[in-house]
Amino acid sequence: MRVRFPVDDHALSTLHALAFESPVEVQPWAARLERHALTWVGAFSNDRLVGFVQVCWDGGAHAFVLDTAVHPQYGRQGIGQQLVQTAAAEASAAGCEWLHVDYEPHLTNFYSRACGFSPTNAGLLKLRA
Repeated sequence: MRVRFPVDDHALSTLHALAFESPVEVQPWAARLERHALTWVGAFSNDRLVGFVQVCWDGGAHAFVLDTAVHPQYGRQGIGQQLVQTAAAEASAAGCEWLHVDYEPHLTNFYSRACGFSPTNAGLLKLRA
């Protein structure tokens, strides 16, 4: 696990596309993370990025897990859990009191059982079509 590693936009965009089964669209990850994230964590096999998570925050007590992704060839090995645990430790060290995450129902076992999150009700407002 590497915290706040130098981000290669192409490598992270490719990992994100593979993990979420979508086309690769290179995004400005490095600039976005520097501007908005409290921290980010990468999992590497040799020097290949195989997992990622970021933590954004409100500058106070609340932090938010976003973009948890593991390369499909590395799934089911505990990498996602290690990423989230490392991210949680980083948020705690920064003084955050709460760590939030939104997830789809099929990820309940991962976030609740493997990572220790308590299920809560949350709301979502789609701002663009």
